[in-house]
Amino acid sequence: MPNLSDSFVRSCSPMLVLLCIPATLLAEDVPQNTLDEIVITATRLETTVRDAARSVSVVDQERIQNGRQQLALDEALAGIPGLYMQNRYNFSQDLRVSLRGFGARSSFGIRGIKIIIDGIPETLPDGQTGVDSIDLGSARRIEVLRGPSSSFYGNASGGVIAVETELGQEDPFVEANVAAGDFGYEKYQLKTGGRTDSLNYLINVSTQKLDGYRDHSRAKGSLVNARFGIPLGEQDSLTVAFNYTDQPVAEDPGGINAAQAATDPSSARDRNLLFNGGEKLDQQRVGFVYERNRSSGNLTLRNYYVWRDFSNRLPFEGGGSVDLDRYFYGLGAQFAFGDMLPDNFELSVGIDIDRQDDGRKRFDNLQGILGPMVFDQQEVVDGNGIFVQSRYEFNDSWSLSAGLRYDEISYDITDRYLADGDDSGSITFDQLSPSVGINYDFGRGILFGAFSSSFETPTTTELANPDGSGGFNQALDAQTARSYELGYKAGGQQLYYELAVFYIDLQDELTPFEVASSPGRTFFANAGESSRTGIEAALSWTGTAGFGFDASLTWSDFQFDEFIDDNGNDFSGSRMPGLPEIFGYLGLRYESDNGLVMAFDTNYSGSLFANNSNTVKVPSYVVSDLRATYEFQNGNWLFRPYVGINNLFNERYNSNIRINGFGARYFEPAPDRNIYAGIVIRFQ
Repeated sequence: MPNLSDSFVRSCSPMLVLLCIPATLLAEDVPQNTLDEIVITATRLETTVRDAARSVSVVDQERIQNGRQQLALDEALAGIPGLYMQNRYNFSQDLRVSLRGFGARSSFGIRGIKIIIDGIPETLPDGQTGVDSIDLGSARRIEVLRGPSSSFYGNASGGVIAVETELGQEDPFVEANVAAGDFGYEKYQLKTGGRTDSLNYLINVSTQKLDGYRDHSRAKGSLVNARFGIPLGEQDSLTVAFNYTDQPVAEDPGGINAAQAATDPSSARDRNLLFNGGEKLDQQRVGFVYERNRSSGNLTLRNYYVWRDFSNRLPFEGGGSVDLDRYFYGLGAQFAFGDMLPDNFELSVGIDIDRQDDGRKRFDNLQGILGPMVFDQQEVVDGNGIFVQSRYEFNDSWSLSAGLRYDEISYDITDRYLADGDDSGSITFDQLSPSVGINYDFGRGILFGAFSSSFETPTTTELANPDGSGGFNQALDAQTARSYELGYKAGGQQLYYELAVFYIDLQDELTPFEVASSPGRTFFANAGESSRTGIEAALSWTGTAGFGFDASLTWSDFQFDEFIDDNGNDFSGSRMPGLPEIFGYLGLRYESDNGLVMAFDTNYSGSLFANNSNTVKVPSYVVSDLRATYEFQNGNWLFRPYVGINNLFNERYNSNIRINGFGARYFEPAPDRNIYAGIVIRFQ
């Protein structure tokens, strides 16, 4: 294990002291009821933050929705320790999310982190996730499990983000939200919900467009998100969730080199302009969750279907236009035992069956015009998993949690473009994933220790052969991880504090690279061995006079212990690119009695490396945002005007770093200071 003391003290101990002092002064007067009240379900065994023997964070509706642009998840999840996010403004590449280093390799979409929406997986069996269908305008809460979680969800579970949509309230309501801002930002939203004896409903319709700060970065999309709760007697219920996403425009300005970023940060890469880089998509998702609650136990059944049409133009000619027709579906069952077990013992068992059926075609990109087809194959991925989760209370102070899951992920390709030979084939990965954790309650706080594991297979796109042929890159292995964690958490109505230390050992870590024959396209190789060590701290305080703050700090040392790439380059001892050694968050807020709410958020990102060799270092930055809302009511009408300023102090920084970008084009500059404003009108 790497030496923590010297590097940690040098880089971040002053900030950690600032977090520790108030917690130390107030800890003796902190009751524990808040930890008992916050129930979490992402662990697949309903528990509370207090009883969960792992690091977990929960974000409520107020933080997700009130006064925010809601361009991406990072606005709502800023401040969660261990969670590093980039790329808010490039809708063609999606938000890049890294949780304790998992997901950092992604060049587009999310890798290594399981995304769950209303109990339905948004993550495909091969481990790839898009976040373009997540509707923040109707999200009620988000749970984040930090660290390896494959014993819960199998493949690509280096962490879990579970989003839950609102349901209707007793009094029906209709709510409209209209907003506009710099860089051509416009948003229109209409939401309604209510509850009757036979139905609980929430429907949200929204459309959003953004011209973008950089050239060739326009984005436009519409969402319909709905959730219906249907009671089937006093103890049974059926929840139906529906989502429709239409994103006809999402331009990709591409990464640029350091000189271009310094002299003309709003410009696009020339090849992205030449080949009209970007994507469009159309997706429908419907899911069903049936719950049957009995004293003997609770049964949950889920079934879902996703249809996705996707096309993408990459900045090169040969095979640079992609057309994807995807059908993704699955079912699962979970049973939590009830009074047939002792009161101090909880047990849950379940099974997940998921299938991904992709028809993928590639055409030449003739400077933005669709050329002849050069690639056509059907890709089928089957994921099957069975799991058990348990918790045993020895007494009022000690409890033990344990889980075990077995997964089998199989890939099968049928090559339908035979002009260059038949590249049909198959590959299978399987893994047994255990976890165990222990909690000790000593009255004023909870001390916990945990061991957990994860595995992550290459996605279908990551299995592509660097030589451009079809089929799978049979040389790629799944990456595996073993995590050891020690943490402390305590909290009451006014103060919540947590501290966690972790060490993760990884084998065969998947790492990206580009080749000269396909500039702008990413391929993958396995690093022999890598390690991750980190410290996470968070502090939240709410005062009696309307003032409060949230603060978090993450220090990490992620490095390749053994890594020689396919070209013979030795990167052993290098730090993992794309992630800073230290990053932190400070949010100040004030809420008056007359409806005024003001919030000031500051995000700090330390320096990071852009490539495996650590020869390109990206400097640190501090970005601050300011928001204000004012809420007042007139009869049944509620009005909430709001205004926000992003990048308040006009910091020059990069919203994304393209790791190992070909031609040293690593940089995607972020917008200058920009303003948005809107109003929410609600009738109830």
